[in-house]
Amino acid sequence: MVIRRGGRQDVRFLRDMLHHAYYWRERNPGAGPGPAARYVKAWGRPGDTVLIAIDDGFPVGAAWYRLFGRGLRGYGFVDEETPELAIAVVPSRRGRGIGEALLEELCERARADGYRALSLSVERGNPALLSFYEEHGFAQVEGGDEHSLTMRRDL
Repeated sequence: MVIRRGGRQDVRFLRDMLHHAYYWRERNPGAGPGPAARYVKAWGRPGDTVLIAIDDGFPVGAAWYRLFGRGLRGYGFVDEETPELAIAVVPSRRGRGIGEALLEELCERARADGYRALSLSVERGNPALLSFYEEHGFAQVEGGDEHSLTMRRDL
């Protein structure tokens, strides 16, 4: 597996990965773009960063971050200086360390880009994923709703 920097050419794959990452928020992904679409809409704004995992010549996972403003927040919004990340691996490749490799490399990229922290949203009903993020330095912060928790990792 290799991890490469992504760009606008990867937006279609990011949209697919978005449904894997936020299917629990969308409830009905086939019903239109929904609020999760803000994680890829108009991709290429200043600060937008994506990493793509390639295995056997095919994209199998993505991790990305972008900044949101107070007027148009992501699900894991902390503040306007903290990018929010999203990450997903295709179901057939989960459990092989791809997500962990993407997460750590994305955190390194964010640190190199001068960010002090990253945030995310995680489903309350997914203790395994919550534990995964805690093991990788994320801690719960104020925010979220009845379905999700907001987490932050200092870089």
